[in-house]
Amino acid sequence: MRVVIQRVTQASVHVDGTVVGEVQGGLLVLVGIGQGDTQSEVRWLAEKTASLRIFSDGDGKMNLSIKDIGGSALVVSQFTLLADCQKGRRPAFTDAADPDIAKRLYQQFAEELAILGVPVERGVFAADMKVSLVNDGPVTIVIDRHPSAQVGASAPRGPA
Repeated sequence: MRVVIQRVTQASVHVDGTVVGEVQGGLLVLVGIGQGDTQSEVRWLAEKTASLRIFSDGDGKMNLSIKDIGGSALVVSQFTLLADCQKGRRPAFTDAADPDIAKRLYQQFAEELAILGVPVERGVFAADMKVSLVNDGPVTIVIDRHPSAQVGASAPRGPA
């Protein structure tokens, strides 16, 4: 499982010209579900996302989490995060989970964030979405969590 977390002042998702999710201040979280991912990865990444200290405190230091600032998260599924571009010029998506599994785990990720106290807006799974954002900072964090990883660790992917 891979998430791309962007600190935003504003983010929205449109489907067929209609806003389906929008936040003012908080996070845009792009979520890619991979082969073999389970609730364990979902919980770990939701907790990590909710508690990441990437918002500025009174001294201008990144010392506060989204929960600390009362921000919201816009969670968007994005299987292209699992693209393998090592060979040729066309990305391969064989590392992405089956859509039925990916949809269930994506929904669970959003639900876990909400359980952790983060207000959540969502994109529409498998829809052709138009995502707009104003990245604040810019701050963008990429976190991988794989089924083989030990609890509390993020396992690297690919050759060293």
